[in-house]
Amino acid sequence: MTGSNDFRSGMYTLRDGAQMPVIGFGTLITDPATTVTATRDAIEAGYRHFDCAERYRNEREVGGALKAGLAAGGIARDAIFVTTKLWNSNHRPERVGPALAASLERLGLDYLDLYLVHTPFAFQAGDEQDPRDADGNVIYDEGVTLLDTWRAMEELVDSGRCRAIGLSDITLAELQPLYESARIKPAAIQVEAHPYLPETGLLAYCAQNGVVFTAFAPLGHGIRPGPIEDPVVARVAARVGKTPAQVLLAWAVQRGTAVLTTPKTAARARENLDISALPSDAFAEINAIEIRQRFNEVVKTGSPGFIPPSTA
Repeated sequence: MTGSNDFRSGMYTLRDGAQMPVIGFGTLITDPATTVTATRDAIEAGYRHFDCAERYRNEREVGGALKAGLAAGGIARDAIFVTTKLWNSNHRPERVGPALAASLERLGLDYLDLYLVHTPFAFQAGDEQDPRDADGNVIYDEGVTLLDTWRAMEELVDSGRCRAIGLSDITLAELQPLYESARIKPAAIQVEAHPYLPETGLLAYCAQNGVVFTAFAPLGHGIRPGPIEDPVVARVAARVGKTPAQVLLAWAVQRGTAVLTTPKTAARARENLDISALPSDAFAEINAIEIRQRFNEVVKTGSPGFIPPSTA
């Protein structure tokens, strides 16, 4: 990572040379109006890394807020880093390019900085994000492999429509064979990670192979009880004069990951950017937390638990 010790200006360099800000704004917000205001507030607070997804069903709102926010601040497109994700129902190779084109249209962008396979699970191809059988079970597509989908992702980089590609909700067991087979290696991955789910082995593999590791739900996604109210985190926060959220975000960056957070107010956006390195003893205390808990079981099914089911 390059940047100052306050982490605010830290950057990771991806394989293509693009600079990805260490602290990103995640756009998993269900209310359209809040999506717009929170994205605008994030731009004004100083966020320059925006993480989106077709699955979130709000790319159009995010895109409009980005356009307005950049214009208001006199900020150029190349000063921001935008990620979005290919959803499970578009894993068939012939659907990958059109899915990216649709996301770009909704976001109002000409290219992406990073395009991720949202999960390594292929669902039945089609426009229904949650294909289910008569018993309510997800219908998976056994006729396409993750490597098939990845080959189509590589073609998007060749065409210039996205600068880099990667994967989300991936395990080490799934990442390693894909990495070894890929013509264009994954530039980044995005997985749930926090002191209760440090993903140490996956982080080490990424560090060894030049893959940027991005942590989502670094505060436990607001689920109680969770790391944000852990007594160790609370003690560290009191000692260093920061909030528990700031401590958790600093810990995430300090261990070598990028981090996504979703502040819904301007004050929270500023707070989440105001982080700096923890003292070594405080960092070690958090590393020593022994609780192990995953808050989103997406890695087992492909269905993100943080996203309400579609009512359509």
